[in-house]
Amino acid sequence: MTKNTPIVDEKKNPELGGIDDETVAAVDQGVEVNAAGYRDQLKRQYGLLGIVGIALTVDNAWAALGSSISVSILNRGPPGLIFGLIVAVFWYSFIGLSLAELASSVPTAGGVYHWATIAAGPNWGRTVGFFTGWINFYGWMFDLAALVQITANILVQLYATYHQDTYVPDSWHVYVTYVGVLWISTIFVIFANRLVPYTQNCGMFFVVVGGIITIIVISAMQPGNHASNHFVWGSFEENNLTGWQGGVAFLLGVLNGAFTIGTPDAITHIAEELPQPKKDLPKAIGLQLGLGFLYAFVFAIALGYAITDLSALQGGINTYPLAAIYQQATGSPGATFGLLFILFLSSMCCCVGTVLTNSRTYWALARDNAVPFSGIFGQVNEGLSCPIYATLFVSIIATGLGAIPLGSSSAFLALTGSFIVLTTVSYAIPFTANLVTGRKYFPPGPFHLGKFGSVINLIAVLLITMFDILFCFPYEIPTTVEAMNYNSVILVGTVTLSALWWIIHASRHYPGPKVMKLYIHDDSAPRNSTGVTEKPHENSPVIEK
Repeated sequence: MTKNTPIVDEKKNPELGGIDDETVAAVDQGVEVNAAGYRDQLKRQYGLLGIVGIALTVDNAWAALGSSISVSILNRGPPGLIFGLIVAVFWYSFIGLSLAELASSVPTAGGVYHWATIAAGPNWGRTVGFFTGWINFYGWMFDLAALVQITANILVQLYATYHQDTYVPDSWHVYVTYVGVLWISTIFVIFANRLVPYTQNCGMFFVVVGGIITIIVISAMQPGNHASNHFVWGSFEENNLTGWQGGVAFLLGVLNGAFTIGTPDAITHIAEELPQPKKDLPKAIGLQLGLGFLYAFVFAIALGYAITDLSALQGGINTYPLAAIYQQATGSPGATFGLLFILFLSSMCCCVGTVLTNSRTYWALARDNAVPFSGIFGQVNEGLSCPIYATLFVSIIATGLGAIPLGSSSAFLALTGSFIVLTTVSYAIPFTANLVTGRKYFPPGPFHLGKFGSVINLIAVLLITMFDILFCFPYEIPTTVEAMNYNSVILVGTVTLSALWWIIHASRHYPGPKVMKLYIHDDSAPRNSTGVTEKPHENSPVIEK
């Protein structure tokens, strides 16, 4: 114990494991610090129900599947949609298990950014973590843009439902609505942060109950008009309009399934707002993947039988065909409006949760001096329990990203595809680094993969590699410049931007996150003389510096 560490009753000493307080990782100069190495600045206001609410709401699986159906409707039709979702869930199960293990060990708002730093060890951790953090942040920015785009499309379709004879759609209508949805969500996150848990509980209600209502309505109305079993389960070849051979077309369509359940790290960025993150994060990740798949799978089947005219849904990959499916299923503008309104409510809550996730992601980078003007973006208004400047920054960037569909017919695919490619690359980096360093830097948490960890991590990395390569293929062949797949360009561009910032600033002024001193205990690791007394982990002694 250093002279700067106060002497307290050992039974009440959380940093020494005297009580079951998993939010305290160490004492630094007499100050209790969390797993990220900082004192808590955000209120730990989310219990298990609250974090599950965020997980399900940000994922919004059945709504995401239906709203992004234009991504895969050309890739072998309804069977491609249904079986592509199954493949995506198989793939993401390995990702979810690997993320849950890391979150249970080191629960920080940095998420994969901090885990890559720790996993890569003392020599490479600073560099590897820096690039991982930036790639993950860029990925979540594209997801925010895609989700707000979906919500804006829903609002436009709500208007169009009752003005079908007079309304002439234009891309700028969606963008103006996009800006309104985004900034309403931003203002709510900043000024009503204490109410955000309630919005996410409401979102969970709309996702769960609204999903059941929607599935029942589109299945029960006009049962005589349902599609055939062959159309839903076997019409692969006749509905492949991509120009690719069957197997390749199907695998490219898995992007829709990945976008449906591809948010397993969302809640890890809220880790410093949970009183029991090590126990609750793995549970929430599992529930998000499990319940998300269940609802999306049933909804996909219901959609398949509800479609009576597939050609009406194939107007382009920037369109919103779900409204047309609702119209075909119900034959009623009123019922279509009601179903779209349920979708709007759940999607609006999803936008609030995603703004929250993105702001915490950027703030975690800023407080470690990894971004420009870190002194500003790393600040927290503790009265509002919100990093205001980081929140405003992500919303300004998202405002610009939302303008992309104004000039490209494949823009929505670029948003969804880039989100999946960038985030999964950011997952693969800590998984790979953890394997290379022998999985030795992470103390086992309540959820630990044990002897199966290496195999699960390896399968996750191999599947990420395969699908990310596929998701960089052109969406259809022959292709055009306007309809080209720019996922590979975006990936290289984000890495290049990160590399430029590394050269300009980080190589000299970025010290690396504090987790390096808390968790990397090799003899070659940089030592600290600031008086840190760490909470002992299984298989590691108390380290006094």
